[in-house]
Parts: sequence; structure tokens; C-alpha cells
Amino acid sequence: MAEHHTDAAISAIGRSHLRDDPEALKAFNENVVEEFRANGGKVGGPFEGADIVLLTMTGAKSGRPRLTPTEYFTVDGRLFIVGSYGGLPRNPAWVHNLRADARAHVEIGTDTYDVIAREVPPDERDALFTQLVELAPRLAGYQAKTVRKLPLFELHSA
Repeated sequence: MAEHHTDAAISAIGRSHLRDDPEALKAFNENVVEEFRANGGKVGGPFEGADIVLLTMTGAKSGRPRLTPTEYFTVDGRLFIVGSYGGLPRNPAWVHNLRADARAHVEIGTDTYDVIAREVPPDERDALFTQLVELAPRLAGYQAKTVRKLPLFELHSA
């Protein structure tokens, strides 16, 4: 699926355009990946100043590698990603992929390594989400736009 993005980028370039045009989203993500790799993990534009991870996982339906740039957050030395999709009513495709197969590979800056994704269970999620909102207040707005609980995943080195 071509629903891979960071929420800041979706807001900056038009949520409905990327959501409704898989080819535009694919091209956008390819450009982000290219810029990330050319600049040691730094990207500009709508991603300026964000911590970006390139996440490669196995497609739940296709079984093929799927690469997505997304924003990550660090809390107490732990690495988290949020399936916010800008507050849209459905999760981004990468959530479904990680739920089907938790093994993934990440690129952060110039480092690359394998990870296991652990979805944060409900009993931990709310307290952690509060901490993430302190780091990125826009997450509260995304959560307010939807009835679904935004899923959180912790990425552990494999």
C-alpha cells in the first residue's frame, strides 16, 4: 500500500491529495527517501527539524518489502513511532504491516539495523501518549480528529 508518510508532510502538502492519489504519495515518499539517504538522514521542507526513520517491513498482503519514511520519537532512550495518519479515520498501511510481521529494518541518520516492533498495549499507551504529546503537541490534535486510538509502536533492536 502506498499510505506511507509523516504527518507533518501530509499537513504541509495536502492531506486529501496524497490520500487520494497513491502515485503522488509514492513519488513523494521516494523523494523523501532519496533526500534522507543523500543527506545522512536529514530532510527539509515539511520535515525540517523532524526525526525521521526509514522503516522497511514486509507487506502484510504482498509479502514484499515496503519502505516508509515516518517520524520517530525518543522517550527515556526508547524509540517510538505513532500511527496517526494525521488524524484520519484509518491507520496508515505500515500499522497493518507491523501487526502482521513485527520484524523490520530501520535507517536512522547513517545507522541501519534490524528491529522488532512492539505495539504498546492499552495499559501503557495513555501515559506514553501524554509524553509524546509533550514532544509533539500536534499529536493531540490528530487524536482529537478521530475516534480510533492512535497506535504506538516501540522499535527494539533485534
